[in-house]
Amino acid sequence: MSTATQTRMTADEFLQKHVHETGIELVDGQIVRLPMPGIKHGEVCLNVGAILRDYVKRNRLGRVCSNDSFVRIRPDAVRGPDVLFISYLTLPADQPAPKGAISPPLELVAEVRSPFDTVRAMTRKAEEYLDAGVQVALVFDPETSSVSVFRLNEFPLRLDNGDELTLPDVLHGFAVPVRQFFE
Repeated sequence: MSTATQTRMTADEFLQKHVHETGIELVDGQIVRLPMPGIKHGEVCLNVGAILRDYVKRNRLGRVCSNDSFVRIRPDAVRGPDVLFISYLTLPADQPAPKGAISPPLELVAEVRSPFDTVRAMTRKAEEYLDAGVQVALVFDPETSSVSVFRLNEFPLRLDNGDELTLPDVLHGFAVPVRQFFE
């Protein structure tokens, strides 16, 4: 991540000027440009999105969106998760998706750690989502073929290649071997 010397901006200002740009986020009032992370990252992002989308659509639970979606997490912060799930209880099927950014509450966001991300930065990002009202944040790590599950007021749960990811609080009945996200 790189930040240039710039004046601070609010989420509203960011969304007015940059809503159609990709590869950027607003963090603590500063624009952060995100480098292109590469093929493996993209492959895992697609796997996560496809697995979640298949389950959500099959069960008519809500919407799954890719990293083209902004999430306003604070007045000075807008993130672009790799994948997000929002239930029809939160955003009904007959209601159009909001333009610009969506604000929590959201049920789930998923991030895939890129070669440029530190574990600490990914943990901070997951905690920011939770503090903003996201119920569950997932951080997939292609380097270790693991996923960390973050919930508010709980220690992160790390699941490895031989484990199964279940999300009973947001996707009842969802159960997928962790390895499938990395195949």
